[in-house]
This record gives sequence, structure tokens and C-alpha cells, in this order.
Amino acid sequence: MSTEPQFLVVDGYARSGREELRAGGATPAGELYERMLGRCHPGCHVDIICPADRDAALPQGAELSAYDGLAWTGSSLTVYHDDPQVTDQVALARSAFERDVPSFGSCWAAQIAVVVAGGHCAANPRGREMGIARKITLTEDGRGHPMYAGKPAVFDAFISHEDEVTHLPPGAVRLSGNAFTSVQAVAVTWRGGTCWAVQYHPEYDLYELARLTYCRIDKLIGKGFFPDRAAALRYVGMLESLHRDPSRRDLAWMLGIDDDVMNEDVRLIEVRNWIGQQVLPGMRR
Repeated sequence: MSTEPQFLVVDGYARSGREELRAGGATPAGELYERMLGRCHPGCHVDIICPADRDAALPQGAELSAYDGLAWTGSSLTVYHDDPQVTDQVALARSAFERDVPSFGSCWAAQIAVVVAGGHCAANPRGREMGIARKITLTEDGRGHPMYAGKPAVFDAFISHEDEVTHLPPGAVRLSGNAFTSVQAVAVTWRGGTCWAVQYHPEYDLYELARLTYCRIDKLIGKGFFPDRAAALRYVGMLESLHRDPSRRDLAWMLGIDDDVMNEDVRLIEVRNWIGQQVLPGMRR
């Protein structure tokens, strides 16, 4: 038996979405999560599966229950559409709950977990929340939840989404929210399993946000985030410059960015807490 945790990363993107990210210089979501888990727990083993692909399968000889934790990425799919690329992922999440394999994830993860347990998601009437989610505030339940141990009561985070959780199922607890999105984090308990999920993206850094913005540049201009392509490219450039040189206080000030997103010790608290509180204790059973 391995002495280090075995993770299965579920890349929620369809193949076309992964190719779009790579073409724009962004790291595919599964690889971002693999990198993040390695930082949070050096020495861990990570497999990646892309269940939106019709030929997706676990590594030869592997079973879902052999993993100590499932980590879900974001996705450009829509959870409330009856599409095999979605329903296959819902089935995978259901299996993880039923086998008591603890899950964590970003954005898509919260929506998948809520839907599996009987809740609902829909398009956010405010539109897209993009770049930095401002003033995410812990709920009363969130302030006492182990996922948020050590996290500031109010913080900013990287984000990119248009859909949101609208109705929580029984067994789900809202842990944080902000003025744009009521459910910014949720803990779901269902059929003996658990999933801690956030609507935002701790796996991003400034460079990855810059490349994601570049990949979405035409959509963002169309939605009024930028007046034109030149303005969008200036924003991308500032993000990349601050990533290369975090001492650029002028850029941090203009972008309204601080340690909430620039300091990994703050940004990755939720992930480390999930590993410490959900994954490692399960390995000792």
C-alpha cells in the first residue's frame, strides 16, 4: 500500500475546450490540478481522467475506490444540459459519493456535486463573474468549517463562470458567498460520501488567469468587460507582468490584487485543509 495519497483528477472539459485552452497558451485544467496537488502534498500520485471523452477510462487495473481523493477541475460545459459529456460526469460523481471517496474541486465541482445530491443550478442572471471574485465572505457555517480553517473571513479569489448553484439539496451547507454569487463554496454530504467544492479557482495564478482571459477575449469584449481588443491585451499584459515580478506594487494597485490571490499560502488553504482533513485520515482507516 502506498504511503502517499493517490488522487484522481477529473478534468471536466470536453476535448474541444482543452484544445482551445492549450492553443491560447493556458495550461489544461487537469494539469493545473495535478500541479496544485503536488504543491499541497509533495510526493502524491496523480492520475487524470477526462470523462467528457467517450473513450475515457480509468488507468488499466484501477478502480475508483482505490483512490484516496477525487479532485474536480472547472469546465466550459453546462451542468443542466442533458448531454452525455455531462451525464457521464454526473454518474462518476455519484459513484464517488456512494464509494465514500472524498472529493474537492473548483467551479464545475460545486455544480456537479449539488446536482448529484438533488439540487439545482442555472445561468447567473448577473452574467459572467470573471477575473477576481471580490469580497467572498464566509457564512456562519463556513467560519466553523474545517475547509476554511485559517482562511480570512473575507477574501478575493480567481474566478470564471456564468452558471451558479441556485438550490441546495438536503445534506448541503453553504460555506461562503459574495454579492455576485450566493454560493461560492459548498459542502455536500450524500449517500455516505462528501464533497467540498468552491465556485472559484485556487488552482489559477496570475499567468493562468491572463491566458484564460486571452482564450476568452472575444466573448469578454462582447459581454462588455473590455471596450476593444487593445484594452483586453493591455489587461492580459499587466497580469503577466505582475506574475513575472510580484514586487510591482503599481500593477497590483491598478489591478486591485493582494495576497488573497498572489500568496499560495493563502490561496491554497482550502485544498490543503481538504487533504489534511478528508484524504489523509481516510488512508489510515
